[in-house]
Amino acid sequence: KVFVMKDDKGYDPVTGAELKVPDTAEDVVNNNMMRGAFDAAQSVLKLVNSKDEAVRLEAANALLKDPSESRIPMVEKALAVETNPSIKAKLELVRAASLLNSADKDKRIAAAGALAESKSPDTKLLLNERLSEESEPDVKAALQKAIAGIDGALVWGDRINAIFSGISLGSVLLLAALGLAITYGLMGVINMAHGELMMIGAYATYVMQGVFQRFFPESMFGWYLVAAIPVAFLTSALVGAILERGVIRFLYGRPLETLLATWGISLMLQQLVRSIFGAQNVGVENPGWMSGGFTMLSNVTLPWNRIGIIVFAVLVLLAMGWLIGKTRLGLFVRGVTQNRPIASCMGVNTARIDTYAFALGSGIAGLAGCALSQIGNVGPDLGQSYIVDSFMVVVMGGVGQLAGTVYAAMGLG
Repeated sequence: KVFVMKDDKGYDPVTGAELKVPDTAEDVVNNNMMRGAFDAAQSVLKLVNSKDEAVRLEAANALLKDPSESRIPMVEKALAVETNPSIKAKLELVRAASLLNSADKDKRIAAAGALAESKSPDTKLLLNERLSEESEPDVKAALQKAIAGIDGALVWGDRINAIFSGISLGSVLLLAALGLAITYGLMGVINMAHGELMMIGAYATYVMQGVFQRFFPESMFGWYLVAAIPVAFLTSALVGAILERGVIRFLYGRPLETLLATWGISLMLQQLVRSIFGAQNVGVENPGWMSGGFTMLSNVTLPWNRIGIIVFAVLVLLAMGWLIGKTRLGLFVRGVTQNRPIASCMGVNTARIDTYAFALGSGIAGLAGCALSQIGNVGPDLGQSYIVDSFMVVVMGGVGQLAGTVYAAMGLG
């Protein structure tokens, strides 16, 4: 019998009534086994008493990791009153896992079939543990069939994960390379500071996060990313325009000098950022609507921030395609890059178009930095991780070919 001691008096743990503690009573030894028993008991109580769905789901997950046939009555009691389908399905798994060690062979077979429906690595582990101890041929066959079914589902999950990872990485490379597709692909400028323009966009996002934290109510914090998109674009575009006007304009047709000059500028921009924000990486939080993920299968969870970047990359690509292919500015950019003397004879201000085109490519690099801030830390060296890959994407896709850039990015991803 268990007594709860308080002020040298004993009480019943269920009713709270005062009881006389016998002289033979011993103190409870607090070891790992006892802690596990207490944790399981707490989980059972949470299932029955808690009104918070998250707490009940957490309790069901805890019981699934340590199933016991002795808890089945309480699990069934929780099942009878549970209304949430997800928690109810989890409790069904807890009951089945608890019956895996039942003395009744038929119950063990039924439990194996029920657990097979979960298609989960956790239940596969439970089935494997039971299989190593099982002696009945019928039960062994049921366990092996259940494990084989779970393995088949997990293989599909691994394939989906691989495909999604490739698309996700491809979209990141696409965002990083789209700006370079203009500055290098269309204009022929080898801009080694392209990565630093991405870095500027990422730091612009960090600054907007700070602005919303300081000057806006907490309920509006999730909107900082929306506000950061135009800020990142304009900031990087402005830096790009200054770079084109002040340096690159005098180096057209001299690729080696352009490469060396922009490389030096990239080092200067890195040091400038270190002087302002420090050498350590800074953290940019995901808004609430980009946190978590979408669970497709037991072993497949697609993060919302990665899904958001894929959608964002598509939108940027469509906007860039429309701007280059359907607008007057795009016509001028294509005309100047294809035949500068003829474009000048037609009255096009080629110097201004050069600045606009370089600013556009730089602004898109800033958008890439804004997106990258959602999947990693922001630091002075952020752009260095993507500059080589960006050039690879543009070159593999064909210099000046926007569609080729997309194919190359997805192929590398």
